[in-house]
Amino acid sequence: MPTPLDEDPIVVSVEELRTARDGLARFLLEYRFGLQEVETKLSILREEFLTMHDYNPIEHVTSRVKSPDSLVEKVSRKGIDPGFESIRHNITDIAGVRVTCSFTADAYRLFDLLTAQSDITVRAVKDYIADPKPNGYKSLHAIVEVPVFLSTGPMQVPVEVQFRTIAMDFWASLEHKIHYKYAGDVPAALVDSLKDAADTASELDDRMERLHRELHGPRPTGPALRV
Repeated sequence: MPTPLDEDPIVVSVEELRTARDGLARFLLEYRFGLQEVETKLSILREEFLTMHDYNPIEHVTSRVKSPDSLVEKVSRKGIDPGFESIRHNITDIAGVRVTCSFTADAYRLFDLLTAQSDITVRAVKDYIADPKPNGYKSLHAIVEVPVFLSTGPMQVPVEVQFRTIAMDFWASLEHKIHYKYAGDVPAALVDSLKDAADTASELDDRMERLHRELHGPRPTGPALRV
C-alpha cells in the first residue's frame, strides 16, 4: 500500500509561483490606491476645518490593507471561490480606514461630509453607535466605493471606513487584546466587565459632548445621516 511519501509531489514551477505572486500584488494594489483616495479626502476635510473653523474633528486616522495571509484565511473561512472577481464581490473590508474623533457628533458629521462627495458611493452602513453590539461595541461602519484611475481605466474600489470616538476606540482595542489572549474563549466574568466598561465609555462620551456644547454652543450640522 503506497504511503504519502510514495505519492507524486505537486510540482509548481518558479514561473507559476511568480505569476501568482504578481497577480495578488496587483490585486491588493488597487485597494491600496482606494485607501489613499479616502485618506486624501479626510486629510482635506481636516485641513479645511483647522484653517476655516479653528477646530479639528479628527483626532487621528489609521488604515490598513489586509495582508495576503489574512485575506487567504478569510477566503477559506467564508468558503469563497478564490478567484479575484469572487473575492472582489464578496469581501468588502480588504481596505480599511479608521477615523477617531473627540465626540460622537463629529463621527456622524464626518460620515455625512465624506459620503456627500459626488464621487463616493455608499454600499452599506452599520450604525453600531445608535445600535451597539450585545458586547457593547460602538462604531459607525460604512462600506464606500471610490474611483481609482489606473492605466487600464477607472475602477470602483470598496473601502471600509469606521468612525468612532477616542473612548470607543480605547474600549475596542482592549476588547480585541483580551479576545486574542483568550483565543476567543473569554471568561464570563471578564465579558461582563467589558460590557460595564463599554457602558462607562458611552457615559463619558455623552458627558464630554454636553461639556463641549456648554463651552462652544451647538455646532453647524451637515446633511442628514444616510443609511
